[in-house]
Amino acid sequence: MLRVMLVDDEPYILQGLQIIVDWEREGYEIVALMTNGQEALEYLKNYTVDLIISDIQMPVMNGLELLEKINEEKISDARFVVLTGYDDFSYTQKAIRSNCHDYILKPVKKEELLSIIRNVSNLTLESHKQKENQEQMQDAFLRINIISLIKGKYDESNIDFVNSHLQLTGGIRFIDIEVASDYIDSESDDYDLRLEQKQLYSVCREVLKDYANHFIFDVSYSEDDYDIGFIYCENMADRKDMFEEEFLITMHRKIEVMMKKPIRMLCGKMVSNISAISKSYSSCHRLNSIKSFHNPKSIYVYEDEVQVSQSGLVLCKNSIDEIINAIENNEQEQIELAVDKLYSELQSCDASENIMDLNLNYLLFQLIHLASEQDDSINQEEIVEYISENAVDSSLIRGSSQHMKRFATEYANYLMELRKSISRGILAEIEAEIRDHYSENISLKYLGDKYHINSSYLGQVFKKKYDMSFKNYLTNYRIKEAAKMVISTDKKINQIAEEVGYKDCDYFIRKFIEIKGCTPSKYRKNNRGE
Repeated sequence: MLRVMLVDDEPYILQGLQIIVDWEREGYEIVALMTNGQEALEYLKNYTVDLIISDIQMPVMNGLELLEKINEEKISDARFVVLTGYDDFSYTQKAIRSNCHDYILKPVKKEELLSIIRNVSNLTLESHKQKENQEQMQDAFLRINIISLIKGKYDESNIDFVNSHLQLTGGIRFIDIEVASDYIDSESDDYDLRLEQKQLYSVCREVLKDYANHFIFDVSYSEDDYDIGFIYCENMADRKDMFEEEFLITMHRKIEVMMKKPIRMLCGKMVSNISAISKSYSSCHRLNSIKSFHNPKSIYVYEDEVQVSQSGLVLCKNSIDEIINAIENNEQEQIELAVDKLYSELQSCDASENIMDLNLNYLLFQLIHLASEQDDSINQEEIVEYISENAVDSSLIRGSSQHMKRFATEYANYLMELRKSISRGILAEIEAEIRDHYSENISLKYLGDKYHINSSYLGQVFKKKYDMSFKNYLTNYRIKEAAKMVISTDKKINQIAEEVGYKDCDYFIRKFIEIKGCTPSKYRKNNRGE
């Protein structure tokens, strides 16, 4: 509803203006009735309105003086309409020169008032759309600059732009926010997860309105993540007179309440300025890979989880090297013996959490290096993602040797898959699987289980061969089959969408436009020569 202020010293005129038209039906709400310009001015200093209709001749401060004050002090951007008689036309001309939107002659006629308020409504709506488009374009450009910094590929112009658009004071850290993975419905498809991601983005911006542009959409570690990035700075907590921990807990609680779902936050290491944000971003990867060896939490903070001192910490390097060697050779018995030896050594020195963290982190990153040696074309981030997905076992507490044995065994099998070359025959079978079942809910995990191939590695090999992810390959195939149906049949578009595997017709149409460059209906007309 647009907010209206009426200003006139004659009570009967104020009353008449209220009842002459159906304001609510026209999309307006009368929020203030004032008897002179001074009263109106004081109201505008504290509240916003979209339309002011004011008489010219009033005591204390007349309408023209009110308009001039609004312009001088930039108190309001509301559209201003004056009420005037024939004798006041010289004042009306002056008002128009002072950026008055329009005028209404007394006595006020319903048709004239309706014409003006509908014009104001249309202009305001157009103005809001333009403002929204400008904000979206600015947000998009800001996101591009932030991502350049996050990826470590930037210059001074990127730094200057981000510094001028974000409120950055004190230390800075990158925070990853997402719906907790164990809460996500296994039946959710890309469309459902994307909607949930958009909802999370909106909720985050609503929770921290003053820092809404500090949230970044689509800055995930991989295409399978549906998370939100956030640039945190120490000043945010200071302004609320809070410690950082209190600020993050409060923020997390509000997001969870609005989302009605458990939320996880990974807080990267604190850096001194925005130019070093890539280091904080990278540390989120590290947290993601080691969090399974810690007690499950809603908020992980890098400094709390990865405490590495320059001295006084014991690194059981020989025992860890034995585990790595056993994993490399895929020797189950040696893996168990080496893990027992490591935990026995840690217990004998009464290892603190700091010592445990140091040893586990050393092991994890040696494993990343080991996988890279098997295939140097593999992206280390993909290996970190594998560790994150496969090291999690909520039923085992942190520090469990059984957990470590299970993970080490699984990782040995993963390395074995990396050493194998997946034959063209298996990929051919998978291609046939897609041809025969593309309309069903097939996934890499399903294919990996069916053909006894590690799904993470299968995804990497798939991407190498087809230069696209499995999801994009499946989408392209579905749209290709849909395009055939569009041309060769008279089936309705929603029926075709369902037959190729899309529950949501709007989502199907968007994907069709994205790949074919036009809507299914237009594609049918173009290819039938209609």
